[in-house]
Amino acid sequence: MTECSPLAPSAFPQLPAIAGVTPHVARARYKVWDRCDLTYVELSEGTAVAGVTTQSKCPSPEVEWCRDAIPLGAARALVVNAGNANAFTGHRGRAAVEAIAAKVANHLDCKPSDIFVSSTGVIGVPLPVEKAEAGLEAAFAAAACSWEDAALTIGTTDTYPKGAHASAMIGGQRVELAGIIKGSGMVAPDMATMLGYIFTDAAIAPGLLQSMLSAANRQTFSCITVDSDTSTSDTVLAFATGKAGNPPLGSMDDPGADAFQAALTDLCRQLAHLVVRDGEGASKFIEISVEGAESDASAHRIALSIANSPLVKTAIAGEDANWGRVVMAVGKAGEPADRDRLSIRFGSTQVATGGLAVKGYDEAPVAAHLKGQDIRIGVDLGLGNGQATVWTCDLTHGYISINADYRS
Repeated sequence: MTECSPLAPSAFPQLPAIAGVTPHVARARYKVWDRCDLTYVELSEGTAVAGVTTQSKCPSPEVEWCRDAIPLGAARALVVNAGNANAFTGHRGRAAVEAIAAKVANHLDCKPSDIFVSSTGVIGVPLPVEKAEAGLEAAFAAAACSWEDAALTIGTTDTYPKGAHASAMIGGQRVELAGIIKGSGMVAPDMATMLGYIFTDAAIAPGLLQSMLSAANRQTFSCITVDSDTSTSDTVLAFATGKAGNPPLGSMDDPGADAFQAALTDLCRQLAHLVVRDGEGASKFIEISVEGAESDASAHRIALSIANSPLVKTAIAGEDANWGRVVMAVGKAGEPADRDRLSIRFGSTQVATGGLAVKGYDEAPVAAHLKGQDIRIGVDLGLGNGQATVWTCDLTHGYISINADYRS
């Protein structure tokens, strides 16, 4: 990994072991690097699965495989390859996924559809089957690893391993949730761009887990952007082993369902923020809140217009209190807006309202706010009750350097 992001947490969190989940890592040597690049997570029989995937029209065969398998609701293992996205690789890419699933299914004596596969890295290079199979043999023989090792192994341009923890009470029984995620660039909504994996010991029906994950995704992963580019490989999977011993959840009406939903959403939000804080070249974490829009959907699109604006992002990188760029981004969003009702604030300082800078506007507190690492921008359209919050980072020369050299 390259130099750690200045926005990184001080340490990887303490994540609990999840009953029925055993992670392993190994070297498949997908690239010329001195690190593990294959993650194999074995799951106990009876594990339920749910997932959300990219809306890219050019998805990887791994995404298509997961899309076909998720509705079946059962999982026995997860395989994640780093260093090769295996996307835009035609029939050879699909054959590689099928070979990986078949090898793991044979090892576990289960159906290939119980095996979930993800890949991340360079697009357009077929995944070498012989390396995948040798890597899997090494993973099968490897001792169980830590969550931090698993998080490190799924990374590509990430500068630090990302993990989070949450818990909930269901019927008097505590259930645990642990998640790891990778993502740094090519990050934009449409589910957001990353590979994320959530594990819980809760007993929960696959259909309910799917609806809960989809709801959590709408408020978290689909509300982040680094560079407005949506990947071919985005996948977030949730696995529930049922080992906690809680009364099984089958619907949102069941006691404890609300608590689990809240914990899952909290975990997803933590993971989403970790991705933005590792945005390629990032030096600022930016929260953009829009209210007063005609609808929540309209507010969301306006917030993304601000978050994805290179002019807004570079102004913040330069600690320039140029709120006129926010006006520009609102206006270009294609959503209902009225210049003379628009209000803008940076941090807790109101900078503009009613189509004008506020009377007696003093830029000093805004400039001071922009010198920090956590930046808040607020917009009130004054039109209705719609609201949304998205998270992004600034745009620095570091982003250019990382992506100009990505394949080399």
